[in-house]
Amino acid sequence: MRSMTSSTLRALYLEYFERLGHAVIPSASLIPENDPTVLFTTAGMHPLVPYLLGAAHPAGKRLTDVQKCVRTGDIDDVGDASHLTFFEMMGNWSLGDYFKREAIAWSWTFLTDPDWLGIPKEKLAFSVFAGDENAPRDDESFALWRDMGVPADRIFYLPRENNWWGPAGQTGPCGPDTEMFIITDKEPCGPDCSPACSCGRYLEIWNDVFMQYNKIADGTLVPLAKPNVDTGMGLERTLCVLTGKKTVYETDLFTPILSKIEGLTGKMYGADDETTRAFRIVADHIRTGVFMIGDPRGITPSNVDQGYVLRRLIRRAVRHGMKLGAPEGFTADIAAVIVERYNAAYPELERNAAFIREQLLLEEGRFQRTLQQGTREFEKIAARLAGSQIDGLTAFHLYDTYGFPIEITMELAAERALTIDIDAFRERFREHQEKSHAGAEQRFKGGLLDHSEQTARLHTATHLLHAALRGVLGQEVAQKGSNITAERLRFDFSFGRKMTKEELTEVERRVNEAIAADYPIDCRETTVDEAKAEGAIGLFESKYGERVKVYTMGTASKEICGGPHASRTGELESFKIQKEESSSAGVRRIKAVIGARA
Repeated sequence: MRSMTSSTLRALYLEYFERLGHAVIPSASLIPENDPTVLFTTAGMHPLVPYLLGAAHPAGKRLTDVQKCVRTGDIDDVGDASHLTFFEMMGNWSLGDYFKREAIAWSWTFLTDPDWLGIPKEKLAFSVFAGDENAPRDDESFALWRDMGVPADRIFYLPRENNWWGPAGQTGPCGPDTEMFIITDKEPCGPDCSPACSCGRYLEIWNDVFMQYNKIADGTLVPLAKPNVDTGMGLERTLCVLTGKKTVYETDLFTPILSKIEGLTGKMYGADDETTRAFRIVADHIRTGVFMIGDPRGITPSNVDQGYVLRRLIRRAVRHGMKLGAPEGFTADIAAVIVERYNAAYPELERNAAFIREQLLLEEGRFQRTLQQGTREFEKIAARLAGSQIDGLTAFHLYDTYGFPIEITMELAAERALTIDIDAFRERFREHQEKSHAGAEQRFKGGLLDHSEQTARLHTATHLLHAALRGVLGQEVAQKGSNITAERLRFDFSFGRKMTKEELTEVERRVNEAIAADYPIDCRETTVDEAKAEGAIGLFESKYGERVKVYTMGTASKEICGGPHASRTGELESFKIQKEESSSAGVRRIKAVIGARA
């Protein structure tokens, strides 16, 4: 295999598929657009769902990208050899164009050709869908791998839980996939050893999803007239495999970060298990925090939604940095290394470097004050108990209410000859995690996007609201995020103070005026430069490709967007602001309804 760095891998992937007629599109924001079901972009396909469902993409039918992703369901597991909260997903897409034959042949060439990854052919294994009562066995993919020269004993038929994609909700596009694996030096775990095992012999590096069915409400799978291809290759895992590293932390994605932590703390990465874990948590969490804060839609620490997750990540990094002996302000010093390391691929980080530094230092300071408050509360508890045991509920109250880490509670308790009912604490903590995971699953349950008529109308209302806010408060106002359900819209925007009653009334009046005008909603494709020249609103820095869709609503709004819309503004009927509040530092939030609810 050829010598490989993270920059080389990104460039090779995009170059390869660009040569095959794919348009290279930029990474979308980490904040999903108009998707109430998830907090973050969790996969490469996430921003492309409208186009996988049939909408025309401005860049065409063949696309490729490297998408920024965040998954936070396993934050407490970060610190081991495999878990990360931020990762990059390389992907190529066919929107009703090519299908299995081309996708498999191109995957094989990219993996094995010396001009590309150059992986020895004998080191690769593959899996395909085994079929069940709902869908037939994917013999076509099996045969296509055989055509590439793969021996039959390295192609595994696996069940639905291993080789089937979607839909995330009750209905939507779905289909079999074929997965690609590196065969490690580990011996087979038994005669039935396969990629379905967890023994470590097979490491997945790529996944080609063949969306050839639409699942309807009664569970029936209906063949799609124009099936799609959706692929995903995790950059971190692939780089780790290609470079022969045991963990991703040994690759060039993390070594500069770990070196900086060593310099700041005087500790050595790998000195012992506890130190290694702390290094990994600090490196991973600050890396994720940098990308969240530096995102074009700019997440800031808060007590809700994305801001809450960011706050939790920063505070966990600070706590483990303190354990390593890191000096005050260390988060900003590490962030500077991350910005420098990733700026070539994601230039928005350099543009937002000062803001990233500011937010990290502010949150680090807030957490220090939180620790002081928690310590005072602990002293009250210790004085009251006078040498007896701290029950699990009290220990969890310190954690849940004051953000006071259990490790610090244990240290202070030991100093005062107090014991802690740690089993009871862990039980409370387990219940807390189960509720959190259940909430995350419920948030995802409804599918990736709701394209109902009511949601399309509410999405249209966000355009009118955005334009009205800029007209009333000033052109510096910019959208920072939105969350839309079939019942209401929630719109975050940059503004430094609470809006007055008069300002809210005027914004509401302007939106209702546009609704009463019953403007037709016009959509046309154009270039980014032309959209700018026409005065269209958009996050031009990194979100869009060369061609974009511009939605115009009479004289009321002109905005770049890819989501669903009404056909006329009059379909909204009426608009009512329910609440205006702070979302995070420098960001306000409006909740509003339309139609009968208004």
